[in-house]
Amino acid sequence: MSRWKGRVLALEALYAWEAAGTPVEELLAFPWVDDEKLKAMGEAALVFPRVLVAGTLENIAVIDKKIRSVIQNWDFSRLKRVDLAIMRLSVYSLLFQKDIPASVTIEEAVKLCIDYGADDSFKFVNGVLDSISKDRDG
Repeated sequence: MSRWKGRVLALEALYAWEAAGTPVEELLAFPWVDDEKLKAMGEAALVFPRVLVAGTLENIAVIDKKIRSVIQNWDFSRLKRVDLAIMRLSVYSLLFQKDIPASVTIEEAVKLCIDYGADDSFKFVNGVLDSISKDRDG
């Protein structure tokens, strides 16, 4: 499985966690994916999305605090759930996966927004992640 597909799975899991409070253990099994597809992917391919989901949720307080610090004029509770899931996933990568270049993380987040978010959400998410990236690097 490509890293892109791994990010999509992680996004779906984080959205499920936010929207329905699905327990982490259940999320990491990706129950919404057909069993045959999961078998075809193989356990090794599921490591990346599981790391993204578990790492994001383990560090959710730090991640949300970082997002809140950048969106000071926005009401956090009014963020679209898909956008929030994308930002959380990406902020986790920016802060804790230093081996992944920030530009790659931001580019992938923008693609996720274009595919799954509202029409212009990619602009907002890009701005938030760019600020966090600059803060991380600078």
